[in-house]
Amino acid sequence: MLPELKQFKNNSLTNQVMRTKKGIVAKQAAEQTVVVEVYTYKNHPKYKKRYRVTKKFQVHNPENKKFEIGDKITIYECRPLSKTKCWTVTSNN
Repeated sequence: MLPELKQFKNNSLTNQVMRTKKGIVAKQAAEQTVVVEVYTYKNHPKYKKRYRVTKKFQVHNPENKKFEIGDKITIYECRPLSKTKCWTVTSNN
């Protein structure tokens, strides 16, 4: 049997849950773009040691807030805004 699919009212994005991440500002790339580094930890499959993995995201800054390098911010996933940007700044921690 096939699992039941959820139907959203009017298929709007506001009803869907968007992913959020916390990261550190690495660079003020352009006028409305910030580069954010997000750290996650993984376990090595054989040796079981934890190691840190860094991922950089291009983030949209709609209010053009001034962020300093090293600021902690929260970002959320949105529709693709360009080839590399599909995240938006939520708040400054």
